Amino acid sequence: MKEIVTIQVGDFANYIFSHFWNFQDELLGLAQEPDGDPIYKNMPLDMDVLYRAGETQEGIATYCPRLISVGLQGSLGTLSTLDSLYNSIPSPDTSEIITWSGDVSKHISEPRKKNLFLQSLDEEWQGKSTSIGNDAVEGRGDAQIQIQDKDRVECLENGVQYWTDFSKVQYHPRSLFELHGSWTDIQKFDNYGIGKDVLSEGSQVEEMSERLRFFVEECDRIQGIQFIVDDSGGFSSVAATYLEDVADEYPNTPVLLYAARSPSSYSNIVSKKESISKCLHDAISFSRLSSLCKLMVPIGLPSLSKSKFSSVLHVEDQKLFHSSAVYAASIHSLSIPFRLGMLGPAASSSNAIGAINVGEAVQMLSSHASQNMVCTLNVAMPAPSSIDEQLKGSILRSLHSLTPEIQEDAEDFRAVETMIVHGTLYSRGHRASVSQVEDSICASYEHEPQKPLFSHLTVALCPLPIPLPFPSIFKSHVGRDGELLPGSTQSEQPKGSLDINSVPMAARLRSSNAIIPYIQRRLASIQRSGLQRGTSSAELLQKWGFGREEIEEMGEDLSRKIMSFNPHSEMSTDSD
Repeated sequence: MKEIVTIQVGDFANYIFSHFWNFQDELLGLAQEPDGDPIYKNMPLDMDVLYRAGETQEGIATYCPRLISVGLQGSLGTLSTLDSLYNSIPSPDTSEIITWSGDVSKHISEPRKKNLFLQSLDEEWQGKSTSIGNDAVEGRGDAQIQIQDKDRVECLENGVQYWTDFSKVQYHPRSLFELHGSWTDIQKFDNYGIGKDVLSEGSQVEEMSERLRFFVEECDRIQGIQFIVDDSGGFSSVAATYLEDVADEYPNTPVLLYAARSPSSYSNIVSKKESISKCLHDAISFSRLSSLCKLMVPIGLPSLSKSKFSSVLHVEDQKLFHSSAVYAASIHSLSIPFRLGMLGPAASSSNAIGAINVGEAVQMLSSHASQNMVCTLNVAMPAPSSIDEQLKGSILRSLHSLTPEIQEDAEDFRAVETMIVHGTLYSRGHRASVSQVEDSICASYEHEPQKPLFSHLTVALCPLPIPLPFPSIFKSHVGRDGELLPGSTQSEQPKGSLDINSVPMAARLRSSNAIIPYIQRRLASIQRSGLQRGTSSAELLQKWGFGREEIEEMGEDLSRKIMSFNPHSEMSTDSD
């Protein structure tokens, strides 16, 4: 078995992976249902790649994600850093210890109240039924459950404040880490330098590294590290420092890095000083993070509600609960090839084809042609049928970018990509076979004016399950199994987990020159603001701990990244 360790750094990163782990938890539950859908019971996904088996001190068996989550103090909401799996260990009673002869007063802060969804989870974990479930009310049980589910969904739609508010998963006590000396006001944790200041408090890097060491040493043969960071503020420098330690301790372990941004991070900048700080942060963050991983995938549009996804999704940008669900679904799809049991790259079965591990994916995307280490992410959610003759090539046309600041229709005949399609429908209520999807995708590429230099395809039958704590973001013409229905009006209420069981998905990582504008903008910030002596920009960078030589090296590194796409091209340093 080749395991993956997941590292989540920052608020939006934890929001995204809270949904991600909910998907995995839902898959585990569906696979164990006695009369469940065979498509889940027979899925070839090896969940041990992401999870670890263990037990509590009481000998209770556990199955927890193999992860480290890093956030600000107070960002866990009602969740303890020990989590409920280990909260049964009583705290020592210190009331009898006499160390002071004067008056003693005891102050206890009021614990946060759990929402209805978390309360129902507690009852479920304690073995209590959340429905009435007795003979006297037999026949009303289903209705009662439906009412309760509706209430749970409503409480999440209107009341999520923390990523833990909608998490179904129980965590290992070494997984949750709160930064000492930080604060819960994420608005103030907004630049590269602040993160460095917080890390200077005590031995926090050593603590985080020790947690990673615990999970890595348990692995039989680790295939890679799945790392996601909210890189819009101080967590960039936290992640960079963490990645430096990872590179030192595990130099042969590939790191797949997702650099995520929420719509709220694109809020209007009111002053020139703030604008300069933001531009320099973006440039420094990208330069540092991209140099410390094997492959980087920037994700996070300024708005999903105004993007091409708005034709099928109703996302409220101000709700992190909404936008994070889309990115989580995409990353779930991208992780499927890494978990396809014992299938090799050339092996096939009736349930899936195209297994690869993290190292193979990274090598494929970063070593061909331009040797680009930064990829774009394109997604179709839900993916349309790929079998209908009238919709030939529809999956390729439905893929839209979740990477910001790119050139949408860039021509690049040296592009390299890996694509994952799963749960595709043949017709309503019937799923397409693996071979049908594979043939359809290959035929679609034959009609494309631009073909990638190399394309790897993974196909699986298992769709994306929609767990209860999933936001109502699907428009009315999306059906129960993710099919696109005719005749629905756009004025109807958006649908969520009570209306939709699952959706087919398609996701693609692509290494191409479409990413050039993203890199150029950051290079322009360094050349325009970072290299001017005696300016406020230079003072700010010095405050963040960067000298002129380091900034020059960053500029040269970004220049090389752009030149790698076309060594004979002239680079533009104009900002957008």
